[in-house]
Amino acid sequence: MENNNPNYVYDNVIQVNEADASRKFLANVFLWMFVALGISAICAYVFANDPSLYAMLRDPETNRSTGLGTIVMFAPLAFILLISFGFNRLSYGVLALLFIAYAVVMGISLSYILFIYTAGSVLSVFITSSLLFGVMAVAGYTTHQDLTKFGSLMIMLLIGIVIASLVNMFMHSSGLDKIISYVGVAVFVGLTAYDVQKLKNIGAGLEYGDASAKKMALMGGLTLYLDFVNLFIMLLRVFGRRR
Repeated sequence: MENNNPNYVYDNVIQVNEADASRKFLANVFLWMFVALGISAICAYVFANDPSLYAMLRDPETNRSTGLGTIVMFAPLAFILLISFGFNRLSYGVLALLFIAYAVVMGISLSYILFIYTAGSVLSVFITSSLLFGVMAVAGYTTHQDLTKFGSLMIMLLIGIVIASLVNMFMHSSGLDKIISYVGVAVFVGLTAYDVQKLKNIGAGLEYGDASAKKMALMGGLTLYLDFVNLFIMLLRVFGRRR
């Protein structure tokens, strides 16, 4: 059948260009995510296996956090706020340095995991988290269903988790902690699919190579990094075997 639509070729060229730009953008996003995860893993391993370094974070005699340990515990939040609020004002290079510094501090703060949980359970949960994250990332990228409303629900549940966690800091309820962990797994599984779809749509509307596109890719890497790390922590709280 003859096609009389003069925009047919043009529309298809636009769609191909957008798809190509989206793939390149997401490749940059995942590159930032993997670099940050690698840095965090190395830092966590080094501090967990060097008694002198770990003693800087936690007093060996009292087993309580030192002043530096307390700073390291809250520093990741400070970095997140600095990167988020400084996104429009800071240059791409400065944001990149802040992201790397954040990955270092986050890795140091996670070194305690290797003292609380057995190495085998940490490895198995990490593999499980990687597989689950990968499946949901592919689902978010390939689905044609709009996940905006679903993502809004996940964000509301995330806010609920944060509030419940703050409350449980005073209640010390093991039952509530379990509920938070199970809900947290579901939330970060859902957020992974939602965030990947959102980043895919962002990539299709950006000119790859532009400074704003690079900054958006960095922020996307930070978003997926947080999704993965929080999914890993929640799964570890549910399935991890303590020493």
